[in-house]
Order: sequence, then C-alpha cells, then structure tokens
Amino acid sequence: METRYALALTFLQGLGASQALKIIEHYGSAKAFFEDEAPSSEKLLATLPHRAEALRRADEELDYCRQNHIRALSMDMEAFPSRLRECADPPLVLFTCGTANLNARHIVSVVGTRHVTEYGRDLCRHFCEDLAHLVPDALIVSGLAYGVDIHAHRGALQSGLQTVGVLAHGLDRIYPAHHRDTAAKMTLQGGLLTEYPRNTVPDKGHFVRRNRIIAGLADATVVVESAAKGGSLITAHLAQDYNRDIFAFPGRTADPYSAGCNALIRDNVASLITSAEDFALAMRWAVPAASPQREVLQRDLFPELSPEEQLIVACLKDVDRKTISQITSESALPFNHVNVLLTGLELKGIVRALPGGLFRLLQ
Repeated sequence: METRYALALTFLQGLGASQALKIIEHYGSAKAFFEDEAPSSEKLLATLPHRAEALRRADEELDYCRQNHIRALSMDMEAFPSRLRECADPPLVLFTCGTANLNARHIVSVVGTRHVTEYGRDLCRHFCEDLAHLVPDALIVSGLAYGVDIHAHRGALQSGLQTVGVLAHGLDRIYPAHHRDTAAKMTLQGGLLTEYPRNTVPDKGHFVRRNRIIAGLADATVVVESAAKGGSLITAHLAQDYNRDIFAFPGRTADPYSAGCNALIRDNVASLITSAEDFALAMRWAVPAASPQREVLQRDLFPELSPEEQLIVACLKDVDRKTISQITSESALPFNHVNVLLTGLELKGIVRALPGGLFRLLQ
C-alpha cells in the first residue's frame, strides 16, 4: 500500500518535504525507496537505521485513522485532489474526514483577515447565498480560523453548499475550540482536511504552510478582507504561483482591512469583484440570469470587429493566455494601441483580463 510508505517517508528523520518529493520522483514511489536497501547517496543511506521506526509510526497512524473514520490519501489515489497534484509542492499524504469530493467540478477558496468587519461578514454571507443559486455544486474551502474563514464556512453551510476546512494540525483536535460545533456540521456537509498527523500542535509555521493547500485545492481564491499584510495575501500569491485565478472585493481606501484587497487589485494580482455573479461569470461557471440563452462566442468568426481587433483575437486563438507584451510583439501594433484594443474587447465580452497582466480569449 503506497499510502503506508508515503506516510512513513514523512516520519523519516533528516528528510524535508521537498527532499521527500524528490525521492518519490526519483524512485517512482515511496514503496520503491523503502525496498532499496543500498541507496546511492550518503544522505539516503543514513535513513536505513530509521526506516523501521518510520514504518511503525505510519502503521500506528493508519490504525488511528481506521478507528476514527479518517481517510489517508496518498498522491497515487484517485480520491487525492488532482488540483493539488498539479502543484510543485503537494503534500505526500492528506488526512480527511467528511463527505466532500475533493475533486469537485467547482472549488473556490475564500480567505481573509481574522479581524473581519461587519462589511466582511456581509460579503461572506451574500457571496455564499448567491453562489448557491448560481453554482449549486460549488465547494467552499477555507481555514476554519477566526474572521473571514469561519464566516465563509458558516455562510456555505447556511446556503446548502459543501465546505472544507484546511487545518494546521492533526484531526485529533479542533483549533480554535470555539469552532468545534461548526466543524462537526462541516463533516456532514463537506469535511476537514490536513497534511498533519495526530498530536501535531497548531503552531505559526503550520498555518503558513497550510495556506498552499487552501490555494492549490481550488480553481480560484477570493480574498474578502485583508490588511496590508497577512496570511490571506500569502494564500493569494501562492494561488498566483499555481496559475489559479484570484479575485478580491474592494473596500474604502481608509479601511485598514481593505488595504490588502485594494493592493491586490491595484497590482493586477486579483480581479475586482463585487458579487458572486461577478465571480461566477468571470470563471465561466454561470451565465447572466437576464440572458440564459446567450450563445457561446465563436473564436473563428467576429464579423463586428475591426481588422485590428481581429488581429488581437487571432493572437489569442488556441492559446490559454498571453501577456500584453506577447500580443504586442505578435501583432506588431504599438503597445498603447494594443492596450486600448484589449480594453475594448474586454468591454465587448470577447477578452478577459487575468491577474498578472495576462489576457484570455473567452470561449
């Protein structure tokens, strides 16, 4: 069973997470590594005396999982989140409980400050309520922390959406304890998820590291409220590294817990949204309620466009996304003129601006 060996790999002394991933990449599996009794490098050779203990700990952990209805997922398993598997730094093993499909069709992470304001609480509630009508199979992911996280989870539960909490500790505890009742409801309408085995304490470093799972598990990350610095901004930038879509709700310039969102929008890291409908339309998860029969755009025929607009469309044809510099180079048009043309195409609903200065032709 690969899960046993992958878990044992995380228990081996002297091996970091990146080294463990390289071992699996080199050997093809964790099991193959444990079966190699004469590894070539000195560092791997030094693991030989510790392997039996690592396997013993893995067996104990798996026994605990079986007794407590916890699933241990290694990367080779179909139930392992495929979106996480695409990331450069996936966890070797995930521990999860609940009903959620971690490979659901529509997954969005909702993050923000722990010092959520009334404005942020309202945004969480309305976002979940409206998303439930637009995309009823959406799965909401967050971190079960104080503030935006817990309001996103509770908004999802109240709206009938599945919701998953990514924890910075083992499943033998809930932190903060005040959220225990919400966590129990989530196991019946979503679930809890962690890469950490039991007896792992919720220290600061674990919270930072778990943010990559929140970002990598979803198609997109929505930042509700954030100060100029904070964990939600880390999550947003991780999502950017994973080439995921990022969105942020704007706030007043004087509001300290909107400073981070406004900066993400200003720096083209996040797209501005004001509602769940904005988000769903941007993700192509739903069509406007006023025009349910709207036809899908055809890439090969835009008769209403000018020749220069047609040229921009041709540059984006059959390519997922390009920067404005690439479009300028390929079209041989002036940079400023390309910028104006792209703005016009975006207003016509033919091109979409993405975080990071990228553009995509809508299908």
